[in-house]
Amino acid sequence: MQDYLEINRNSWNAKVEPHLKSDFYFVEEFLHGRTSLNSIELELLGDVKGNEILHLQCHFGQDSISLSRMGAKVTGIDLSDKAIETAKNLAQKCGTDTEFIVSDVYDLPNVLDQKFDIVYSSYGTIGWLPDLEKWAKVISRFLKPGGKFVFVEFHPVIWMFDDDFTFVKYNYFNEKPIMETYEGTYADQSANIVQDYVMWNHPLSDVLNNLIKENLKIEYFEEYDWSPYACFRHNEEFEKGKYRIPQFGNKVPHVFSVVAGK
Repeated sequence: MQDYLEINRNSWNAKVEPHLKSDFYFVEEFLHGRTSLNSIELELLGDVKGNEILHLQCHFGQDSISLSRMGAKVTGIDLSDKAIETAKNLAQKCGTDTEFIVSDVYDLPNVLDQKFDIVYSSYGTIGWLPDLEKWAKVISRFLKPGGKFVFVEFHPVIWMFDDDFTFVKYNYFNEKPIMETYEGTYADQSANIVQDYVMWNHPLSDVLNNLIKENLKIEYFEEYDWSPYACFRHNEEFEKGKYRIPQFGNKVPHVFSVVAGK
C-alpha cells in the first residue's frame, strides 16, 4: 500500500484552497477578529493568557491564531505543508506570533524539543492516526508536569454510519484502515476535488485507556448530543451554532471532550 501519510498529505493539500474560499472557514471575518474556537473548547481551555500551547493537527491554523489572540504562546503543527504555509500567511495578516511547523504527529519528537502547559487537539483529528498508543505518548512527551491535554472530537458512533446516515457501514472498533475516495469536502460538498484518503475508527476506550497508560489523569469527560459544525451531508441547526443529524435528533452523541492532566 502507498504510504498513508503521503496519501493523506496529498488529500489535505488539495483541501486547502477550497477551504479558504468556503463559508465554513469564514476567512474574511476571521482576519477581522472573529474567533474560530467554539463554546465547548473555550470552556475547557479557560484563561490561556501566558500559557504555552501545542496545537496538534492544526490545518491552516485558525484555532492556533485564535489562541494567540487570547494571549497564549502557540505552536501549531500539521502534516500538510500547504496548510502550514497558509497558516503562516494568516498569522502574519492577523499580526500574531503563532509558530507553525510541518510535521506528522508521530514524528514531532524528532522535530520539536519543548514542553507545553497545554496540548490541544480538536474535531476530525484522530481518525487520521492508526495508533492511539503512539498518539498518547507524544501528548505526554510534550506536556509539562501540571500541564493538561484538552481534546474535543467527533464521537466514534457518528463514524459508524454511511454518509447519508441511513445504515451502519463501519465498525465501531479499530478493525482495519478505511481506504476510500471522496468527492468534494466537508467544508464544501460541491468543491471540485476528488481525493483518496486512509482513516481509522477509534472507540472511546482506545482514547481514554491510552491516555491513562501514559499516566495522564482523566479530569473531565463529556458527550454532547450536538455538533458546533454543519459538516455532515445532512445537518439541522436546532439552536444557533448547534447542529444535529436530523434523523438522530438528540438520541446519539455527536461530539465528546476530554481533559487529562499530567
